[in-house]
Amino acid sequence: MYMYSIDKTIFEQLKRPDVHSHKGQNGRLLVIAGSDKFHGALMMTVQTASRIVDMVYVYTTPNNRYLIEDLKSDIAVFIPVLENELWNTIEMVDAVLIGPGMAETEETVDLVKILLAKYAHKKVIVDATAMWHLNPAWINNNTILTPHSREFEQVYKCKPVPEHVKTMAIEYGGIVLLKGAYDYVSDGKELWENRTGNVGMTKGGTGDVVSGTIAALSCTNDNLLATKAGIHLVGLAGDELHKTYGTFYNAEDVIQSLGVIWKKLII
Repeated sequence: MYMYSIDKTIFEQLKRPDVHSHKGQNGRLLVIAGSDKFHGALMMTVQTASRIVDMVYVYTTPNNRYLIEDLKSDIAVFIPVLENELWNTIEMVDAVLIGPGMAETEETVDLVKILLAKYAHKKVIVDATAMWHLNPAWINNNTILTPHSREFEQVYKCKPVPEHVKTMAIEYGGIVLLKGAYDYVSDGKELWENRTGNVGMTKGGTGDVVSGTIAALSCTNDNLLATKAGIHLVGLAGDELHKTYGTFYNAEDVIQSLGVIWKKLII
C-alpha cells in the first residue's frame, strides 16, 4: 500500500488569520472534557487550543461543574457552558472536541452518540475516553478520530497497523489518526505517515495537546489538513525540546514549544 510522508510543507496550506479579521472569525471551539479524576486533561486541551483559535468554550458534565470554577482560577481563557446552553453552543462553534479526561460513564457514551448522530453536519474530534465505547457505526465524514493503538483495537476490532487505518477510514468514514512511535493518517483515499516526535512524548497530557491542536486547526481548515498539520506540528515541538532536554520535559513544555515552531514555520 502506497504511503505519503507528512513534512513541513503541510503548513503552507494552513489558513492564516486575516489582518482585518475580528474576534470569532479565526476559530470557535467547544471542548467537552474533564472529570474529577482527570481534570488536567481539560486544562492541557484548553491551554493548547486557546493559543490557536479566538474562542474556546468548555462544557463538562454536571457532576464535574466545580472543575470549571477551579480551572477559571488557573486559566481564564475560556467560556464556561452550562447544561442548558450545550446544544446551542454546538450549533454556534466551528468544531467540537469530546473526550479528554472524561469519566467512563453511560452519560459520556450517550453524549458521544447524540453528538455524532444529531450533529453530523458539525466537525467533531473524538479523543481519549470518548473513543473507548464508540460504536464505529456512529462515525460520519465530519468526524476526526485520534486513537492510540489500544483505542484503535477497541473501536475497530482489528490490529493497529497502517493498512488498517486506511481500511477503517474507507469502511466507516471520517479521518483516522493512529498515534504511535510513527503516526498514520487516512481519509480512506490516501495514507499518510508522520515521523516527528520522540519517546519523551509518551508522558501524560501530550495526547491532549495533540487533540487540542488538531481540533483548533480544524476550526478554520479542512479535517484532513488539520489532522496532518496538527500531528506534525506537535511532533516538531517535542523534537525541539528533545534537542535541549532529552526526555526531561512534559506536556506543558510541549505547549510552550509549539509557539517556537509556530513562529518559525507557520506565521
